[in-house]
Amino acid sequence: MKRPTLEVVAARAGVSKSSVSRVINGETTVAPHIRDVVMRVVRELGYVPNGAARNLVTRRTDTLALVVSDPPQGVVSDDPLFSAVVRAVSRELEAAGKRLVLMLAESDESRTRVEQYIAGGHVDGVLLVALHGTDPLPAALARQGLPLVSFNRTSAQDVPYVALDNSGGAALAVRHLLESGRRRIATIAGPLELYEARERLDGYRRTLRDAGRRPIVALGDFTRVSGAEAMRQLLDDEPDLDAVFTANDLMAIGALRTLRQVGRRVPEDVAVVGFDDIEAAAYTTPALTSVRSPMADQATAAVHLLLGLINGGPTEPVIMPNELIVRESS
Repeated sequence: MKRPTLEVVAARAGVSKSSVSRVINGETTVAPHIRDVVMRVVRELGYVPNGAARNLVTRRTDTLALVVSDPPQGVVSDDPLFSAVVRAVSRELEAAGKRLVLMLAESDESRTRVEQYIAGGHVDGVLLVALHGTDPLPAALARQGLPLVSFNRTSAQDVPYVALDNSGGAALAVRHLLESGRRRIATIAGPLELYEARERLDGYRRTLRDAGRRPIVALGDFTRVSGAEAMRQLLDDEPDLDAVFTANDLMAIGALRTLRQVGRRVPEDVAVVGFDDIEAAAYTTPALTSVRSPMADQATAAVHLLLGLINGGPTEPVIMPNELIVRESS
């Protein structure tokens, strides 16, 4: 069968081609009863808009890019929350009638390819996950002038972002430990080239300083292995510590393993609090207290901010609140 055209839809609906076009493109200037008639005819005829022709008129592709800038063995590769981000972005864009292109920038060469693809006009906007403060990609994409929203802050100025309240979340964890009577509270911080790791460390230090307590810091790299090693170092340096706040749950799981190996009871001898509240946190022994990171909500907010930017909306950053989930480890 010959594919129905815009003219056929207009004739069957008894309206002009321009009215059909406005309905198909989602414009709000069409009377509701005309919109209902046009959409009924569209369904009856099985009309499918010519996307290429519409893009020439609107100068839009209805496609958005999710760009992840992270080395092959970087944080994202081990992050169990990243899949939640991809699912949430995909779901929101599908509901908005948009397509998603996922692009990984793992090297200088792949970053160049991403820049060239974006500059080629293939997408209407970019959602950027750039974790490292020295990453040049945020500034390079911002110079192209395309609508751009970042997950978390970046080194590029004036890039709108949706971020977790990392510092506030760390403060929630430390205040919980202080209120439960802990006095020598250590932290296992993440890699300090990452904004979120620095912010969580700042929140830890500030809360202890306000309480008149001395910070005790060991460094990890957001992996289980680094958490286990850092916990062992802390016990060697500060054998009488009675609590530890880790900058993510994977390091907390490693810390729990070390404490079990050396015979320290959790929480009786050492309380442990993590950050992110990944699914595994509820199944550790004992179950892990953790600061919940609403990653799916963050992704949804980022999509809404980007769609708003594409349509001329505001560029104010969005900060997502955290929640402390108290379990047996504290």
